[in-house]
Amino acid sequence: MSHRGALIGAALLAGVGLASPAAADPCTAPLPTREGHTFSGFVRYVGDGDSLCIGASADPRTWIEVRLADFDAPELHAALGARAKAALKAVALRRPAMCTAVRGRSGRVRVYDRVVALCSIEGRSIGTLLRQAGAPEGDR
Repeated sequence: MSHRGALIGAALLAGVGLASPAAADPCTAPLPTREGHTFSGFVRYVGDGDSLCIGASADPRTWIEVRLADFDAPELHAALGARAKAALKAVALRRPAMCTAVRGRSGRVRVYDRVVALCSIEGRSIGTLLRQAGAPEGDR
C-alpha cells in the first residue's frame, strides 16, 4: 500500500470513530424522589434544549439531571433541536441555579432518569429566560 493509500485508510478509520454514539449525560447523582425537594448549584452540563445538570461541585457524581418543567424544547434530532440546546447553553451554562422538584405530565417527579423541576437563575425561571431569548419550543 502506498503512503497516500495508508493516509486515506487512516482518515477513513478516524471518521468511523467520529461516527460512534455520543457518551451518556455525565450527571449521576441520586435524584430527588419527592415533590417540593429543592436543590441548587451551577448548571454544569446541557444535554438538549430542556435538559441540564445541576451540581454544587465539579464532580459529575454530584450532578442532578433535570428535565425543565416549564419549557418543552424540540428533540435534539429535530430541525431546531440544536438551536434549542444552544439557547439553553447561552442562558444557563455555568450559572448558579435553584431548582424545585415538581410532578411532570406523567404525574411523577422522575421521568427518564431525570427529575422534573422548576429551575431559576437570579429568581427568574429558566423557561421564561429561554422564551425571552427566542428559543424554539415544541416538536419543530
